[in-house]
Amino acid sequence: MKRAIHVVGAAIVRDGQVLCAQRSASMALPNKWEFPGGKIEAGESPQAALSREIFEELGVEVDVGAFVARGHHEQSHVVITLDVYLARYLRGDWFAREHSELRWVGPDELSSLDWAEADLPAVDALLAILT
Repeated sequence: MKRAIHVVGAAIVRDGQVLCAQRSASMALPNKWEFPGGKIEAGESPQAALSREIFEELGVEVDVGAFVARGHHEQSHVVITLDVYLARYLRGDWFAREHSELRWVGPDELSSLDWAEADLPAVDALLAILT
């Protein structure tokens, strides 16, 4: 039986653009684009996990808002469920600790990135929100 992993991602929107993160070559799903975030730890709410993960990965504090979409991706040994939430930047200095690139992308470019499969439902939902 495959192990199930529940993760969260942030759709950080600023001036009509959303922050997209490219996975590094050493990560699973190398060079795919995703909404930054990570695993929910035992006892954490999805919102608390997302705030913690964004601070750890990007060095900024965010206010986690509304649920955007849920995606799934099945790999050889795991099934990943990704919940993406809107998030608003509060404070901090941006850096890419785990990702090879961070990019602010408008709705006209969002679909052109090579997205991780679990992120695709959120891409579609964000296109509806941003256009």
